[in-house]
Amino acid sequence: MEASGSRGRSGSAVPKRRRGVGAATGSGSTAQSLNDDILRSVFSRLDDHFDLARCSAVCGTWNRIIETAHLMKDLYYKRNPSVRGSSSNISVKSYFEMLAMDEHASSFSRGPAEAFQWIGHPIRATLCRMKSGSILTGVGDKILRLWSAESCKFMNEYNVPNSKTLVDFDFDENKIVGLTSSQICIWRRNEPRSIFQSGGASFNHGLCMSYADPEVVIGCEDGRAFVYDMYSRSCSSIYRLHSSPVTCLALTDDQLIVGGSTFGSVAIADQTSGQKLGVLKSAYAPLAIRSLSFCTNSHMIFAGSSAGYAHCWDLRTLRPLWENRVSPNVIYSTRHLPGDTATLAVGGIDGVLRIICQKTGETIRCLVVDADRPAEAASRSRPQIEKKPVRRIDPDAQVDSIPRRLRPQITSLSVGMKKIVTTHGENYIRVWKFRPKSS
Repeated sequence: MEASGSRGRSGSAVPKRRRGVGAATGSGSTAQSLNDDILRSVFSRLDDHFDLARCSAVCGTWNRIIETAHLMKDLYYKRNPSVRGSSSNISVKSYFEMLAMDEHASSFSRGPAEAFQWIGHPIRATLCRMKSGSILTGVGDKILRLWSAESCKFMNEYNVPNSKTLVDFDFDENKIVGLTSSQICIWRRNEPRSIFQSGGASFNHGLCMSYADPEVVIGCEDGRAFVYDMYSRSCSSIYRLHSSPVTCLALTDDQLIVGGSTFGSVAIADQTSGQKLGVLKSAYAPLAIRSLSFCTNSHMIFAGSSAGYAHCWDLRTLRPLWENRVSPNVIYSTRHLPGDTATLAVGGIDGVLRIICQKTGETIRCLVVDADRPAEAASRSRPQIEKKPVRRIDPDAQVDSIPRRLRPQITSLSVGMKKIVTTHGENYIRVWKFRPKSS
């Protein structure tokens, strides 16, 4: 190659190499020393969307090259040649969302896993929630604590007012909503003190809650559900869901309230009309519904019960799709990633983390920590976080033969992208991280 000021055979100037901070000199080149054309050529040879996305996240220069060259879109059309020039309604964004969900479900079903564990509370934590890369834990002491789902780093804590005991909570990017037996408490994410407490006259003996701005729904011991407006600070409506205590709640995008009971039924109420639409029942009563979740994409309602059954109903027909006994004991939590229509995570008193198929209810895999291999520190900078190996067990295995220390009861779980956080009624928190099988 001629000097940078001379002309090549094509008559165009040979561009100078661009050097970034830390670029090597002499014959030892680094990625920062490569010009845009070379990087564009390298990136265009990548045949995996996730590899391309990872490169895009390295730095602003790489992101700009990938974006301006439309490499993501080119790869999309390469994988889907029939879409180019057609009237397909599937956008590139939707396609990548489907890819992400496929990798998530594949990682849960077949990928290797590790568990990261650390002491998170002075006494114990029995509930956990995970959203947008953050984890919120609490109940058992007088504080809620916020953590990074990726690094497990402590981010903030929130004090429960007036020495009240929380029974349920949830959060979003701006606020935290908590329930005591007789009050709603709201915190801003960036402030440790509660900014609002509801009066105690509206409801008594609240057992569970779920919210969608601007309303929070409280399930009570007397079988009623109270709808509370968080901004006007008043109760807007009351629904009689059951003749027994409401044990768990879920809300749908079209303003339906789904409530489980100690008698094994699930009631559906419509907030817009004020009508009770129907009751879902199990063929295996008597049992108590302990957990509910709703999949918007498939209109399926999932439940876990006191007899170890996982249940699924179609919200459109109000008919059961499957009921399988996946555990010999109580199921405390059934959760899935929003948008995922393939897998459901289940945990309960026997301490086994189960991944089951949403469509059939069949158990895909069962996981516990592995005692045959020692735990290690997650990193030198985080010696307080233990990394524990995870072992797969057969779905038909005798759970009682597995030492109890390897399978502490799972009191709550929540699902993120290729992650599951669990609490165990102890002072520690555990995050299970899954990877694609090929990595």
